[in-house]
Amino acid sequence: MARYVDAQCKLCRREGEKLFLKGSRCFSDKCAIEKRAYAPGQHGQSRRRKVSEYGVQLREKQKVRRLYGLLERQFRNYFRAAAQRKGITGENLLQMLECRLDNIVYRLGFAPSRRSARQLVRHRHFTVNGSLVNVPSYQLRPSDVVQVREGSRNLDIVHAALRDAARQEPLAWLRVDKARLEGQLLERPKRADIPVTAQEQLIVELYSK
Repeated sequence: MARYVDAQCKLCRREGEKLFLKGSRCFSDKCAIEKRAYAPGQHGQSRRRKVSEYGVQLREKQKVRRLYGLLERQFRNYFRAAAQRKGITGENLLQMLECRLDNIVYRLGFAPSRRSARQLVRHRHFTVNGSLVNVPSYQLRPSDVVQVREGSRNLDIVHAALRDAARQEPLAWLRVDKARLEGQLLERPKRADIPVTAQEQLIVELYSK
């Protein structure tokens, strides 16, 4: 399976904003975008041409895709599924991405980044409603309970992530019980409750051409 193996910080620099791909490092002075707030490569600091309408749409799609750590085919499949649902396609898309198990693990504070959350899920460290789930793309539904597996409760990465998560604002659509190392999806998040700075309508326009 294809995967991105280059430096994660290059993705943030290319999109011109923090995508929080490296956990606590993104909040520190070591964050690459704080030091070099320009695109990577030898022409990163050079003067850029005016970006076309297509270019603006493409950059927005790439930003959201990289934020959630998806390949192009995976992302396009989510868009197709979102377009078939009732409601606003762009909002449906973000809602589906937010309800992925790896994203929920990250939002609950059990992992420092989505990439780490994906790895933890694949290594069978989490249960959903008491059943072991090792599929990062598993779609959670309202009232589903995510819990750190009994044999994984002493993982340093989980407890370190919980400490770092204290600096972030809690989300109203999630319930977290740090003592029991579990969380619950209370409801599907509305667009206003999703802390992602994206113009999803541009993605809809891009894929609708």
